[in-house]
Amino acid sequence: MNSLDWAVLIGYFGVMVAIGVWSHKRVDDVSDFFTAGGKMPWWLSGISHHMSGYSAVMFTGYAGIAYTYGVTSFVTWSFPIALGIAIGSRLFAPRINRLRSRLHVASPLEYLKNRYNVPTQQALAWSGMLLKIVDVGAKWAAIATLLSVFTGVTLNQGILITGLITAVYCTIGGLWADALTELGQFVIQLLAGLSMFVAVVLKLNDKGIGFLGAWDEPALHGHGKPLVGPYGTVFLLAFLFIKLFEYNGGMLNQAQRYMATGSARQAERSARLSAVLWLVWPVVLFYPMWMSPLLVHAVKPDGSDSYGLMTEQLLPHGLLGLVIVGFFSHTMAMCSSDANAIAAVFTRDVAPVLSRRARTWGGRSGLVAARVTTVVFLGLSMAVATQVNSPTFKDIITVVIKWVAGLMGPIAIPMMLGLLRPFRRSGPTAALTSWGAGLLAFYLVNYPIDQAVGGVALQYQVSVPLAVSLVLYIAIGYLRPEDTPERLAIIEKVNTDDDGDRSRAAVVPAPAGAGDDVVGTQPS
Repeated sequence: MNSLDWAVLIGYFGVMVAIGVWSHKRVDDVSDFFTAGGKMPWWLSGISHHMSGYSAVMFTGYAGIAYTYGVTSFVTWSFPIALGIAIGSRLFAPRINRLRSRLHVASPLEYLKNRYNVPTQQALAWSGMLLKIVDVGAKWAAIATLLSVFTGVTLNQGILITGLITAVYCTIGGLWADALTELGQFVIQLLAGLSMFVAVVLKLNDKGIGFLGAWDEPALHGHGKPLVGPYGTVFLLAFLFIKLFEYNGGMLNQAQRYMATGSARQAERSARLSAVLWLVWPVVLFYPMWMSPLLVHAVKPDGSDSYGLMTEQLLPHGLLGLVIVGFFSHTMAMCSSDANAIAAVFTRDVAPVLSRRARTWGGRSGLVAARVTTVVFLGLSMAVATQVNSPTFKDIITVVIKWVAGLMGPIAIPMMLGLLRPFRRSGPTAALTSWGAGLLAFYLVNYPIDQAVGGVALQYQVSVPLAVSLVLYIAIGYLRPEDTPERLAIIEKVNTDDDGDRSRAAVVPAPAGAGDDVVGTQPS
């Protein structure tokens, strides 16, 4: 990097902070901070939903998969995400929006207290928060790894720089700042991705290699196969099922995008836009990664440095800075949205159970608590980031695929299926049992008690916990139904399709206490 690249990078950081300061004026209470007051346009929600699913892991971990295996990086990652969101646009997006507009909640988990009970809500909230700390830690480590390639700063310095800047804009501006910065980040990534795509095509032409003829090169032998290595059919099906839950609200931050729109219909349109972007845009980003074996020799065994090496070699200064900004934009988008979601879960779901004082928080005190929680979460995730590549967490892609995909299912199954009428019989017993058994299954397939068992294939490491949770949730619901009138009323509220196109935000009350029986009592 030279002074021009640094100017682009510093200018980007300055714009992000400025957006946060401007968004501060639009945040008056926790409803604005966590769900944009239900006033976010569907197209902005869709772009934000799309961007909040990315991170620098794509340019490190998934770049390594593309370098090693080829197009399976798209077939087993962004394609199942696109398909999962498309399905969820009808199945989950409208119902999650009605959580805000009809039940008047500000956290995706807030409704669980009445859909199940307080212990279930707390189990899912605490496990979700802990998983998110690890997940975001891997994202910080990914962007710091790229930063070290280009600038020479250490991993910990890179984590500190990106974490602090993200903390400034997402803490003061809330979800509005997240969405608006993600819009800007989308434009930046569009320019950066197209620049890299063109640079790779031109370089291949210089070598006498055609756009399509590259697949016949010996270095890309087998790279055109959709399912190779550990990424086979079972992995693809498992990942599709996982992403159906994860990217429609199971990891919480995407649920907020659905809640932020003015109506259930707008939430559905938002999800469809995100699905289309996930189907089309990653192909442009992945093509240079697929071609990378023809242009660079990765230093790291997993090939995770291949994309960074390629950008250094192919792009002139200025454009190099723009691509580096693109790396930051994806990671900061995801991490800031995660921080906002976890702040919502803590202040709305956890704190009222731990403290009587939290149950009486007003608009100002609740907003202060939300901002403090955001800062604490970012600090904890940055601390975890320093431990990525340690014996506990191993490498970045292991954290993202094994830990996050493997543990998300047991948390998301009760949360997401609890919205649907066919699962109305499943109550707190089914929810807690499926959650606990799923976590135990994750431990057993990843860390077997008897080491003589040997390693378990990756597809089973990520799919078995979700399968165990799903089967138990459904089976216990039928064997021990707990569909009380109160719980059925909650389900009917989020399933009745008579929304219209409401732009007026629902009022979000102070967080309910542990002993309350109803979530939100204000009329719609």
